[in-house]
Amino acid sequence: MNHIVENNFEERKLVERILEGDNTSFSAIIRMTERLVAQIIFKMIDHPEDRKDIAQDVYLNAYKNLSRFRFESKLSTWIAQISYNTCYNFLEKKKLVLAGDFLDNHGSDEDHYFTSRSQWHDENGHDPARKIIEQNRQTIIVSALEKLSPVYRTMISLYHQEEMSYEEIASVTSLPIGTVKSYLFRARKSLKDSLENHYKKDEL
Repeated sequence: MNHIVENNFEERKLVERILEGDNTSFSAIIRMTERLVAQIIFKMIDHPEDRKDIAQDVYLNAYKNLSRFRFESKLSTWIAQISYNTCYNFLEKKKLVLAGDFLDNHGSDEDHYFTSRSQWHDENGHDPARKIIEQNRQTIIVSALEKLSPVYRTMISLYHQEEMSYEEIASVTSLPIGTVKSYLFRARKSLKDSLENHYKKDEL
């Protein structure tokens, strides 16, 4: 709890300095959030040049709107929200498919796919042979992830890689928590189906 309060105090002081005219302090915000921003942009936007432009837009928007930040969430969550919205608006203008097909109703089976984060991490230790197997598995997973829609990829990334809670993801995406859970379920199911198809082909 003290760590959270301390971080909140430091963020407030940092924002205050920027709003008072210390523009160089904004570089500290960039350093704090650039990994998270890059994760979101990389998962949602395919072309490198577009990614660069969007990253610039994200921080420009954050700088322009910093006075509106009310510390109702972490500063990183607020900037992640700007990143997501900037990417989403870009995709919408391009008329790209954002979240895939939502016509299927999977009902109560959703809970089956709400697995713990630990199942997505390597548990194979330092065995060289197992490490090679794990690297191959990761390559297959990355390939399967690339086939998901931008929103699905982002949901997977925020939950499993950035370890955000459902509430934080809901804040970033401006979606209800129930929708976040539904998107994650469908993203996992699509990923699971893709991986199953891959291994079935290998067995032929």
